[in-house]
Amino acid sequence: MIPLLALALTFFPAPAQAARVKEIASVYGVRSNALVGYGIVIGLNKTGDSSQNLATMKQLQQMLAAQGFPTTADQIKSKNIAAVMVSAEVSAGARPGSRFDLTVSSTGDARSLSGGVLLITELRAFNGTRIATASGSVLVGGYSIAAAGNETVKNHPTVGSVPRGGTLEVPIPALAIDEQVSFDWVLDRPDFTNSTRMATVVNALLGSDVAHAVDGATVRVMVPDRYLGRQSELVAAVEGLDVQLDQILRVVVNERTGTLVMGADIPLSPVAVAHGSLTIEVARQTQVSQPNMLGQGDTTAVTNTEVRVREDAGKVTLLKGATVGDVVGALNAMGVTPLDLISILHSMQLAGGIHAEIEAM
Repeated sequence: MIPLLALALTFFPAPAQAARVKEIASVYGVRSNALVGYGIVIGLNKTGDSSQNLATMKQLQQMLAAQGFPTTADQIKSKNIAAVMVSAEVSAGARPGSRFDLTVSSTGDARSLSGGVLLITELRAFNGTRIATASGSVLVGGYSIAAAGNETVKNHPTVGSVPRGGTLEVPIPALAIDEQVSFDWVLDRPDFTNSTRMATVVNALLGSDVAHAVDGATVRVMVPDRYLGRQSELVAAVEGLDVQLDQILRVVVNERTGTLVMGADIPLSPVAVAHGSLTIEVARQTQVSQPNMLGQGDTTAVTNTEVRVREDAGKVTLLKGATVGDVVGALNAMGVTPLDLISILHSMQLAGGIHAEIEAM
């Protein structure tokens, strides 16, 4: 049997970690803009859309007519073309002439876009406004080869990229940084502890109480007088600060593949779970630690915890500690399957034994 830890489990280190502000938050009003367009890829080696895709043939017919070559749909029989959706993201504040990367995805029954060239395509914003144009050679990290009824496919050949294939035609509106008297930083994952810690490190940098946590998602930073007219420098200084994050304990479960991702130090409360012929028991016992008469120290209460795993055959494994890592280590030694472990952890969480969120994929 493949070891459980190698097959289905990844342990992360302790949840506390530091990250820069720019990695956990962004300035409100400064964001990228999604663009999309419908185009044609040509030059394929008989791996394009079949003649049954009338939308592809109609699109090519319209493009040829615009170039002064009127045709009818039934005159186009080539399998060297494919209809695609072109998507991209452009950063705020980009100016006309800026270049950006494209993602090209087949919308028909093409087998591969390898070797194709994207004809010039209009890219529009969500409101339909024409923003940019796109064209260029499509790069695909795979292939599809078919012969005599057999086909060999590597990776995903119907999705490719066009590096720097997009050209911005109109300016993207951006927040007027140098006119702001305050900035709202929006956290990617709202958390009151993290927003408060971020405000604390900003105040320490600026040496005054100019930042405060509005809520778990927003930290407002007032612009100090010495940064007036130099607000961009203030943003750059803030986004480089390190914040000690307080992560939520979480167990991620994918029942389709039998995969678990969790932290090994997730604590458990006393709980007993029976799963088939398997029984798990987490028990705690409080004892008093008394120093000797001549030694130094204080009398303290100590909690000793044991995790017992028992099968009907009588096999019992004892572990010191009470974490998910202890339980999984015992189950792994007994050869419990990933799906059984998922069911066990679900039951323990419902009973209040696991102090973490269980998120199913």
